[in-house]
Amino acid sequence: MTVLDARALNRATLARQLLLERADLPAADAVAHLCGLQAQEPQEPFTGLWSRLRAFDPAVLSGLLTERRVVRVHLMRRTVHLVTADDALAWRARHATMLRQKVLGAYRRELDGVDLDRLAATARSVMADGVPRTTAELVRALAADRPRPERRALGEMVLCALVPVAQLPPRGLWRTGGGVRTVLLSSWLGREVDPLPPDGTDPVGRALVRRYLAAFGPASPADLRAWCGLAGLPAAIAATRGELVAFRDERGRELLDLPDAPRPDPGTPAPVRFLPAFDNAILGYHDRGRIIDDAHRGLSVAGERVVLVDGRVAATWTVDAGTVTVTPLRRFSRADRTAVAEEGRALASFLSDGDSRRVRIAASPR
Repeated sequence: MTVLDARALNRATLARQLLLERADLPAADAVAHLCGLQAQEPQEPFTGLWSRLRAFDPAVLSGLLTERRVVRVHLMRRTVHLVTADDALAWRARHATMLRQKVLGAYRRELDGVDLDRLAATARSVMADGVPRTTAELVRALAADRPRPERRALGEMVLCALVPVAQLPPRGLWRTGGGVRTVLLSSWLGREVDPLPPDGTDPVGRALVRRYLAAFGPASPADLRAWCGLAGLPAAIAATRGELVAFRDERGRELLDLPDAPRPDPGTPAPVRFLPAFDNAILGYHDRGRIIDDAHRGLSVAGERVVLVDGRVAATWTVDAGTVTVTPLRRFSRADRTAVAEEGRALASFLSDGDSRRVRIAASPR
């Protein structure tokens, strides 16, 4: 069985994630290919797509949200993702059990004795009028007589797990603020969530395996589970295994992939790329060593924005008053600093609508 070293896996990841070269894709197609973008920080998907697409116009992504072609929902790993409307409707029921379990894991004491099915029915009844509500407004309608800690748990359970909802614009629009307001996903998109098949088959699980590998492969079953949070995918993997090819990494773990998916030569040059907070190019794996050193792994869950140099996390970045500031995690060569500065200037221009090209690179660590 062919062994793929860390550099080969890195270049494959960059290619699948549209980070090896910017793609000539419409924004909606890129969101679909990437299986969504993590989006609890509402502005981050704009940087994520800017780093991946040629001539990306943020107004296009805002338009996709207002036109209801993409939607903000709780999905993979119980985090807010920006996904296509079709994927939200197709995937939501398959994630329902996982979402419920994760909320229960966080609020088991507060939810002890709560009839969750009755709570879901009540919430659907309240939200059936299609009126956008904040979490506080919904909770007041559901449980005005409950103590505040329990009310928070009820809100989390309803909006993250029990009832498929969409977070509405203006939240998530380019350069636009706005708190979370939700409506039923079916009301917003005009059709019901796809139900699970009654015969026990798992077409959504099999599709998730293929879609994940197209955007993240080659990868292990543990990587797939880390990305989506779903435990019940072994049968889906077994059902699709005949369509896949297998490799091993340097530690002997089996990696699965689509036969014709890109696996570039490990020597392929990788350009500097600026990634937003919580980018799935890092979070979409159990083994993140293909793109980030173990010493910096904590950055990926702390909301730090990172810079890829030669395909690996080499710095963090922030922006303030139009200036992009880069803080290296290792020593930069002169060529590294030049390439980071060039891409940083382009990012500053994008984030400021052309008003600034200022970038500052801090001193490298000793």
